[in-house]
Amino acid sequence: MKIANMVGDRFRETPADCQIASQILMIRGGYMKQVANGIYTLTMPARRIVRKIEQIIREEMDAIDGQEVLFPVVMSADIWHESGRYEKIGSEMARFKDRGGNDMVLGMTHEEASVHLVRGTAKPESAYPFMIYQFQTKFRDEPRARGGLIRVREFTMKDGYSFHTSQEDLEKYYDRAYRAYERIYARCGVPEVIAVKSDSGMMGGSISHEFMLLTDIGEDTIVTCPECGYRSNMEAADCVVENESIGEQPLTKVATPEQKTIEEVSAFLGVKPENTCKAVVYQENLTDKYIIVFIRGDLEVNETKLRNFVGCEIHPATEITAESGIVKGFIGPVNLNAKARVLFDKSIEGADNMVIGANEEGYHCKGFKPGRDIKVDSYCDVAKTYAGAICPCCGKKTINISRGIEVGNIFQLGTKYSHSMGLQFQSRDGSLKDVIMGCYGIGLGRLCASVCEVRHDDYGPIWPITIAPWQVHLCAMRPDKPEVKEAADKLYETLQKMGVEVLYDDRAVSAGVMFSDADLLGVPVRVVVSPKTLGRGAVEVSARDKSFREDAALEAAPERIAAIVKEMLDKVNNID
Repeated sequence: MKIANMVGDRFRETPADCQIASQILMIRGGYMKQVANGIYTLTMPARRIVRKIEQIIREEMDAIDGQEVLFPVVMSADIWHESGRYEKIGSEMARFKDRGGNDMVLGMTHEEASVHLVRGTAKPESAYPFMIYQFQTKFRDEPRARGGLIRVREFTMKDGYSFHTSQEDLEKYYDRAYRAYERIYARCGVPEVIAVKSDSGMMGGSISHEFMLLTDIGEDTIVTCPECGYRSNMEAADCVVENESIGEQPLTKVATPEQKTIEEVSAFLGVKPENTCKAVVYQENLTDKYIIVFIRGDLEVNETKLRNFVGCEIHPATEITAESGIVKGFIGPVNLNAKARVLFDKSIEGADNMVIGANEEGYHCKGFKPGRDIKVDSYCDVAKTYAGAICPCCGKKTINISRGIEVGNIFQLGTKYSHSMGLQFQSRDGSLKDVIMGCYGIGLGRLCASVCEVRHDDYGPIWPITIAPWQVHLCAMRPDKPEVKEAADKLYETLQKMGVEVLYDDRAVSAGVMFSDADLLGVPVRVVVSPKTLGRGAVEVSARDKSFREDAALEAAPERIAAIVKEMLDKVNNID
């Protein structure tokens, strides 16, 4: 490919409304152009990167017995009614009517389509297990589209679905998929991706993992323990705390005029926030019924964990009616006469001498002890963990909090979709049983941008050789000189015949423009042909990451360049 004919402009200025490196560099480098919020056109360099990522994923999915299929983007709403998600998913899913008045949807995920494909007759147990996967465009009307390809509305995903006759069989395949994902990220040049326990969200299922690329710009909060290797997304992380006994005291009401927040009450009474018990009020989305969570004063409620525990969508209660019996700012568990569901977080279990609200305007109580002052039938874990908390695996106070980008996920779906949509198999005893499913997804554009996010310098991306748009960037300096043009053209033709992917720049531009464009295109091997190098009887070969620079004799240059490319490929691909 000659850069002079390539569509897509490169420029030095930082584009407006771009905050993260991958978005800035990929727009400056001409990889993409925004069509609408969260919707982009990809140019040739980005398409070549994404196609290489796709091929790596395809090879790894085929290696674990995947069968490639293609589901439609547009689907009848009927199968989404069957699963129950047509009503449950909000405005993120695009709905419309076709010319016949039928309800249709744009696919944001394809669990329903996968079940629709394989169901019909109850296949015998011997027909299982199997896995189908696809690469397909999806549309999700994401309200927070940001960061270029990191969070978009239209995107391409690899999504796979496995079908099993037992939980044990699913777990065996799930482990194979887990290992395949590790190989995918290593082959894409980001072996540092880690898998963390996660919340299944709208996908459903009991066990799920997200694959995270740790970076400060990540939207997800990752919980890890350096001592034992515990990993979890914040949304699913257990919160373990230790309550130090400060001595039992009788329950005593005290005046706290105008003191409503934990900070105000703690300062007024001279106690630490961890020695208080606060009430956080939520409401169910559909019914507006109140939910009161009593939690240690220094902690926050993890709304995802709370949502999963109560089994419905919730929102913080911003307006509390007088009829509810809830005294805002002074809510306490003792003598609570509120029309609400009451939950007690594990963080207050075993505590004593805590400060609580007195359910009376201007008053709190000191000396509260759960179990003594009020019966607690059970505790739940709905608190958000924090740096320095106790690790739920090794028990040490070593929890670390970091940020990451989710670059893939896998779910053990169980029978969530097969049961609702009538997908069954015939067991050996002749009875019909629900098929057990797994789900495995990777966003191609997001992975591309995420690699750029952690593989770049101030001048542009540094693409790993396995997914780089080209392997070699050939720069002809002063192509107006016949000897430079002749040597560069010959090298270009020879390398292509040897199967090396070459981007050739033979434009009559300054060295500054040529090298700036080369930096933005991030090709791992750069070859310079110039009057100066030819004067030495050589071409200059260097790495985009500045790891090496050498002269290669002109006649031997094709073989040397091809050998360097092979060495770089082998280094990435030689994984366990």
